Formats: sequence, C-alpha cells, structure tokens
Amino acid sequence: MKTFTELGVADDIVATLASHGITAPFPIQALAVPLAIKGHDLIGQARTGTGKTLAFTIPVLHRVTPGDPRGKPQALVVVPTRELAVQVAKDVDVAGGPRGTRVLVIYGGRSYEPQLDALRKGVDVVVGTPGRLLDLANQKALDLSEVKSLVLDEADEMLDLGFLPDVERIVSLLPEDRQTMLFSATMPGPVVTLARRYLKHPTHVRAESPDESAMVPTTSQFVFRAHHLDKPEVLARIMQADGRGLAMVFTRTKRSADRIAADLSERGFAAAAVHGDLGQGARERALRAFRNGKVDILVATDVAARGIDVQGVTHVINYECPDDEKTYLHRIGRTGRAGETGSAITFVDWEDGYRWGMINKALDLPFPEPEETYSTSDVLYEELDIPRTAAGRLPTAARTRAGLEAEELEDLGETGRRHAAQPRKPDGRSGQGGSRGSGTRSGKDSSSGGSAPRQRQRTRGGAASNAGAAEPAAPRPRATTPSEAGAGDAAPRRRRRRRRSSGDGGATRSEGGSSTAAS
Repeated sequence: MKTFTELGVADDIVATLASHGITAPFPIQALAVPLAIKGHDLIGQARTGTGKTLAFTIPVLHRVTPGDPRGKPQALVVVPTRELAVQVAKDVDVAGGPRGTRVLVIYGGRSYEPQLDALRKGVDVVVGTPGRLLDLANQKALDLSEVKSLVLDEADEMLDLGFLPDVERIVSLLPEDRQTMLFSATMPGPVVTLARRYLKHPTHVRAESPDESAMVPTTSQFVFRAHHLDKPEVLARIMQADGRGLAMVFTRTKRSADRIAADLSERGFAAAAVHGDLGQGARERALRAFRNGKVDILVATDVAARGIDVQGVTHVINYECPDDEKTYLHRIGRTGRAGETGSAITFVDWEDGYRWGMINKALDLPFPEPEETYSTSDVLYEELDIPRTAAGRLPTAARTRAGLEAEELEDLGETGRRHAAQPRKPDGRSGQGGSRGSGTRSGKDSSSGGSAPRQRQRTRGGAASNAGAAEPAAPRPRATTPSEAGAGDAAPRRRRRRRRSSGDGGATRSEGGSSTAAS
C-alpha cells in the first residue's frame, strides 16, 4: 500500500494527517487522490464508511489558495443533509487548518447573520446543503464565480431527497472551466445521467470489485422476528451486551423516535432522539452529546441520521424493518466504519415478512425466515454476548453517563421555528383558534390580540347570555309592532311568537293559545 506522500500529497497536508493518526490511505483514497490532484474530473464509488471524504478533501486543498484577498469561494462541496455538511466541513478544516484555509459550512435552520458575516470576510471552501446555498446565491451574498472545484458528495442520497433541481441551478452559477468530482455509494441511473451532464471525460474509480458485497465485511448482522410489545425489553437487554460502545437505534417515524428514547431514559439509559421535528439547535445538541459520550444511545429517523459519522458506534439496531435494501445499507453503515468492527441487529415484525424477504433477496443475505425471538430467548443472549443477569432496566451502578441535560443547548437563531405551545394546523392557522361555533367571526379576541381561548356565545333576542364576553354577532332583523315602536331600550323583551298551522282550514294558533283567522 502506498503512502500519502507517494500519492503526491503535499508534505504539510501529510504531516497534518499524521498528527491525527491518519497515515495509510484507504483504497478509494489511493485510487482517487492521484487523479484528482492532476485536475481530472472524477466519479468515486465506495461503500459508506470507507474514507470518501478525504478522497476529495485532499485534492480540493491542493487547488485552493488560502487567504486569497478576493475572498470568494474557490471550492464548493454540496451535500444532502445538515449533519453531513457539519461533518465534511470539520474534516476539511482539520486537513487544511495549518494552511490557513478558511472553511464555511452553510445549511438551513439557523440564523443567516453568521453565514453572511463569514462570506463578507472571505472564505476559501464552502460546504453546504442545496437549499441554503441557492438561497444565499439568489441574494447575491454567495458569489460562486471563482469556484475551481465542485464536489457532489453522496449524490445518490441527494437525488433520493429530491435535490436534483436545486443542484442543477447551483451548477449553472459555476464557471465552465472547473474540476468536478462526484462521489456516491451506489450508481443508479439518475446519478450516471447527472455525471454525464456535468463531468468532462470523467474517470470512474471503484474501491471494490463488482461482485463484492455492498456491505462492510467487518459488520456482523443479526435478524430476529420480534413482537412489537416485547421489543422494548429486547432492546434494553441488547444495550447491556458485553463490549457495547455507542449505539444507534433507527425508527420509521418521528413519534417512534421520541417514544423509544423516552422509554430508554426511563429504564436508566442515557438516550437522545434526533428527527426532523426538532429544531436545529436541539438536533446539534443531541449529536454533540452523542459524540462527547454524554449519551451513548442515539434514536434517529433515516433522514435526520443521513451522513452521521461518529467514531465508536458498535451497535446499530433497526427497531423497525427498513423500507428497502438501500435504507438497510445506509443504516447498518453507521457501524463498522474505517475498518472497525460492529453489530447490526434488525427486528422484523410478523407483518413485515414480505418487506424483509425482498431486502434479504436483493442483498443475498442468509436470513429468509428470521427466528422468532423474545427477551427471554437463549439465542438472544448467546449470539449478542448479553450477560444472563441483564434485565429490562440498567442497574443503578452502571448509570455513569452524564445524559442529554449535561449538554448545553446552543442558540442558533433558528429560522422558521414554531412555538411548542401553538402547533400549526394544516391550514396554516394557530392551534388555538379557528374552531367552529365561536361567537366572534374573526376567531380572535380584540383585546388580547388572539391569545385568549375563544368561547361559544349563546344569545337570545340579540342579548349576550354572559356578561363581559366578546360581542356577539348581530341578531337577525325582524319586524316591530306598533307597541314596540318608540319603546326604546327600556322596553321589556316580548315572548317570541311562533306561528304554525292548525291543519283545519287556515286557522293559526299563537304560542300563547289564542286563535286568529287566516287572511
């Protein structure tokens, strides 16, 4: 295996990598770096967790002039998710820090001002998500006219999330004379089309043979048919397996992520949830606590967890069966990264049998009929190295993590954040207003600006039934009798007259009992 120096990497970058314990290149780096340093357009394909980030970071740093007085970005890295943007920017900053390379991460959900200030001061490399990048470019705050290198990272996930139109608009703002690198774990048809459209005579490098499995070989896989009522007990025992480090639990829905994290916390584990309904500050707080070891279990939905790369993740649990084989590969790829070992455990409900069968067949796995397993089953303890003394709660002596509350919640000046007490309804109105049957047409109390709850107002004859309530709607007009005319406000309220036919040839009967002849 060649060294980074033999691949043509600059000495100062080699020294920086060595200071962080990175001395031997991974296969994708050994293939991609020499070509990319020479300026070739490149398509890089490798499994998740095999070093793709450094494969494009090193060439990008070679083409950037740190501290250029013009201050315009010279390299642009586009990624699908906020969490991946933070991770990539961190890696670029680590490798290029000693050179003085100015790196800016741009993504939505947080205040514009710090990003605008950094752009005004000048940056060399920008890493960001498509939406916020395009937003700042449209505002003329982000000038992409000097970009020498473009990187599209996790291209397959970007297409899955529907970012292709935004990516096309971003590329249209870049100079024609640039280097373009596209990296992806898989190469479906749309990614190939994207590469043909924007890359010039690209070289396709692949770090594994075509017949090699898409899964990392250092990850052990286990599949159990589990009953949904017993899953919390099974999960609690897995979390007490010998040698378990950090763990990630994947769910289909945001509500499930919250529920499972709360259940684990109640059982004594240090757990936190990450999903799309959380504000960006809360998401970053949970990830920081996870990386810092204050919590050792992260419960996440698929979208929120895309691109999360945390060292020390030994266990990944699919609490619910994934939707397809791509989702399965993405989830279990959070462990067994960079040559480390890991365990991937999947729970399959009875109703998920067909879905799992399709995943098993597509990936050629040896689990066509998962074994029925409960929290008391011997196979669970034996295969996952769980002590026989493990129960449904973590012993008090083992509760050594500081927990999520020990991590400070940073104020990011988040954009578009909703107040928890006033959830938005599908029609866009506040959850406190808009109910039918209110005595006011506008749905707001004029004295409180709409903050007071609305009350139903019953009226009779135009008078409010309760004093001090909101003014009722005007009563339906009716004719007045001569005796009522001129009576003013002091006139007593007359009994309402209801006329109905007596059915005997035209006579009508008043509510008071007297009869009148029909005219």
